[in-house]
Amino acid sequence: MALSIVAIGGTVSAGSTTELALRLSAARAGTHGAQVSVFGGEYLAALPHYRSAAHRPGDGEALVEAVRSADGIIIAAPGYHGSISGLVKNGLDYLEDLAKDARPYLDGRPVGLIATAYGDQATMSTMNTLRSIVHALRGWPTPMGATVRTYTGLFSPNGECLDDRARMQLEIVGDQVVQGALGFAGQRAAL
Repeated sequence: MALSIVAIGGTVSAGSTTELALRLSAARAGTHGAQVSVFGGEYLAALPHYRSAAHRPGDGEALVEAVRSADGIIIAAPGYHGSISGLVKNGLDYLEDLAKDARPYLDGRPVGLIATAYGDQATMSTMNTLRSIVHALRGWPTPMGATVRTYTGLFSPNGECLDDRARMQLEIVGDQVVQGALGFAGQRAAL
């Protein structure tokens, strides 16, 4: 049985560093045989504000159902004004639909985190916010959280990460999500 990993994140800009980082980490999880679903910036941008007047039944259903059956999650958010973007936060708000599940929210799932920003301070405050959100959703943040400083030339035009430090962090996040998912699957089987 292949593990299911769901990757969530990005920005409203196609080909953003945040989404490229997310896809690199997700692809790394895929090298271990995991089936990966990516909900990037384009998907997140199409979601109305959760439970707003514009919210309709079925909005966000693909994301919620994917997370419901996921063995692990990867989340990538850009650092905007010292925190995560509203785009990513709104996508995570849709996970409230999992509140009454047997495994509510992100319970029993490893969650790899990626924070991108132009400066170190913004990546760290964004990472801390992501960790707080994951804890509130009962998820298990992986030991490695990738903090990626963005700059022109970080990724090649075809999406290859050209920075060894950033690539190593992103790959470790993908590896640890799979390792954690295998561990949780083993525990569930033993119970």
